[in-house]
Amino acid sequence: MRACTSCHGVQGQGRSNDYFPRIAGKPADYLFNQLSAFRDGGRTYPPMSYLLAFLTDEDLRRIAQYFAGFQPPYPDADTAAVPPDVLDHGKQLVMNGDASRKLPACAACHGARLTGAKPGVPGLLGLHASYIAGQMGTWRSGTRHALAPDCMHEIAVKLNDRDIYAVSSWLARQPRPDDPWPSPPGDLKLPLACGSQMQ
Repeated sequence: MRACTSCHGVQGQGRSNDYFPRIAGKPADYLFNQLSAFRDGGRTYPPMSYLLAFLTDEDLRRIAQYFAGFQPPYPDADTAAVPPDVLDHGKQLVMNGDASRKLPACAACHGARLTGAKPGVPGLLGLHASYIAGQMGTWRSGTRHALAPDCMHEIAVKLNDRDIYAVSSWLARQPRPDDPWPSPPGDLKLPLACGSQMQ
């Protein structure tokens, strides 16, 4: 695990550098899917791809289970200046979605506490706004892929730049919930088919 902790922190808590996000406490199957994607080409970041190139599925599952078991403190909430109307728009999309665009709420899949759901939906808290925005951009452009059906791509292509800025800014300001663990399997009825939950 030492190669992982040098970038992501001893317990996967993440770094101030946006390239090294919090991975602690996310569902093990989600982490395994991301590790597999870096190894097999579904996600592109050369240091990760190089690190994982010769690891087996068994190796990746051990790494995923290791970091899934931690819940270190969350980082301080983002305090960068963002107009209140932008934050209100972000909260609306996260908690309620936009029916006129057939956009489900982020909370519909990531849970009311936004802490994710097993087996494969990650929590959204404890991440920097720029990291969230960057990942939404890669989903939208199709440079990041997930197990089919790729529900995040379906959602991201409906988002404009203002939506992404608003959602990422609002999420980065949210405090740690009382219970930060992902919901158990079957707790959520997803609004669309998502390959990460159909393993």
